[in-house]
Amino acid sequence: MTQPKLALVTGASRGLGAALAEQLAAQGWHVVAVARTVGGLEELDDRVKALALPGAGGLTLAPMDVTNDDAMRHLCLSIHQRWGGLQLWAHTAIHATPMAPAGSLAQKDWDKALATNIRATGQLIPMIEPLLKVGQGTAVFFDDPRAGQKFFGAYGASKAAQIALASSWQAETVKIGPRVVIATPRALASATRARFFPGEDRSKLAAPKAEAARLLSEILKG
Repeated sequence: MTQPKLALVTGASRGLGAALAEQLAAQGWHVVAVARTVGGLEELDDRVKALALPGAGGLTLAPMDVTNDDAMRHLCLSIHQRWGGLQLWAHTAIHATPMAPAGSLAQKDWDKALATNIRATGQLIPMIEPLLKVGQGTAVFFDDPRAGQKFFGAYGASKAAQIALASSWQAETVKIGPRVVIATPRALASATRARFFPGEDRSKLAAPKAEAARLLSEILKG
């Protein structure tokens, strides 16, 4: 029996991450779904099981925080021991800092944005790179260009730093692998966006499920 392709989705309990995990499972992948929110992961698992599609893949739920270095290191070791390598890493874990003027940023919000959006990414890349090399895999990051916009100081700056790091990794590995992709999703009808833009007409926004399908069709054909 052919072993299914393996994907790691960090930030898989809601929004784009959950939609990507569900779409991948529907396409026959086995997905290691990482998130802090246990309830969100269980709901994702229920949706995947309800698909009941011929050839559908499955999930391994990994309820943990991407900022916990020891937990993530143990997870990567477990992936290596069980599957050998990864064919895809989709990194959607993000901290959406409350909007505030730069002169009024709360220290706890600034610290959490840096810990989740940039430090965790910097720690995860060295852990996951060997798995992607073995699996001839692809890493995917998702840009949200808010840097420099008013009231987006902590989120915009930390997200821009994350994408700058991913861009450096992309340039370094273009000839030797793993493949690194930086995608820019359309505006999504997600809880994160609702926090930033309350009262926005959501009928004009992309559904996470449809956007996940579009993004994966572009990423996986590469």
